[in-house]
Amino acid sequence: MRSLLADSRFIRPAIDDWPATAETSGAPGLVTMMELDGPRHLALRQALAAPFSVRSVRRKRPVMRATADGLLAELAASGPPGDLVGSFCEPFPLRVMCDLVGIPFEDRAFFLPLADDALGALITLEEGRRAAHVLRAYMTELLERLRRAPGRGILSQLLRTQGDGRLDEEAVLAFGLSMLVAGYRTTTMFLANAVLVLLAEPDRYAQLLRDRSALPVAVEELLRFLPVQNGVVVLQARQDITLHGHTIRTGEAVMPVLAAANRDEHVFGEPDRLCLDRADNPHLAFGRGQHNCIAAHLARTQLNVALEALLDRFPGLRLTGQPPTWDDSSPIRSPLSLPVTW
Repeated sequence: MRSLLADSRFIRPAIDDWPATAETSGAPGLVTMMELDGPRHLALRQALAAPFSVRSVRRKRPVMRATADGLLAELAASGPPGDLVGSFCEPFPLRVMCDLVGIPFEDRAFFLPLADDALGALITLEEGRRAAHVLRAYMTELLERLRRAPGRGILSQLLRTQGDGRLDEEAVLAFGLSMLVAGYRTTTMFLANAVLVLLAEPDRYAQLLRDRSALPVAVEELLRFLPVQNGVVVLQARQDITLHGHTIRTGEAVMPVLAAANRDEHVFGEPDRLCLDRADNPHLAFGRGQHNCIAAHLARTQLNVALEALLDRFPGLRLTGQPPTWDDSSPIRSPLSLPVTW
């Protein structure tokens, strides 16, 4: 799996444009950083290396913690009980992303449903394509606004790089669409699932309460263990390829499942057991190769900050007994609500 994800003989088609049809051929799809390839992709990753570096993310940690503390203070003032998804797991990653990237938080009522519909292209392709078209138009208009009145976010930085000739419009647009579709949603879903699995067996939450220094290792194990994305990655062959004795023709696809790789018994001892102190943990939650998640440091930091803030504010946090609600039609398994008390 690791070598497959890094194999340059495969490309990733746009999620709303595969399989290609005569109707969609040539039309702009939902091209994110995952689908960019070649020099354009390399130039964009080089431009993003500094803002997503370990040092840069570390400097933003106090602001993230203040954001988390503020949201949890509002939750504490309104309860108990409370819904941890609506009050914290949803807004925390979204606020961090909007502040970092330069996407107006006040536009969320417009772009959040569209982003979810675009991800829903995995189920309803036509609706996903319509949403992708509107999202692309929104991001194009936002970039025009930022050209006229630059901000401090990464989008404004990329526009300056584009002005120097090191990036083109499509690369900047792809980054913006990446942030709208995946820049917060995966963290939201993972955080909700992580809290649920920790509270489902209270000894797990108590283990982290006793030793906060164990959080980084625990986060890595949660990343491995929780199959937030139950779908597949589509890798399309650029050429005829022989793989494990099978011939894959040009244009055909291979569909690896990262969640399955993270439970590989040949790599992980007792792979179906959540072991919060697992030391050797080469999981693939952030992918591998040239398209590995450039925001991996940011995601890890957000998850550590969020769980640390929860432990500090609510040492007695527990489930109410009222079951979480789920969207059973989605390939992405994450609670829509998480009733808790403290």
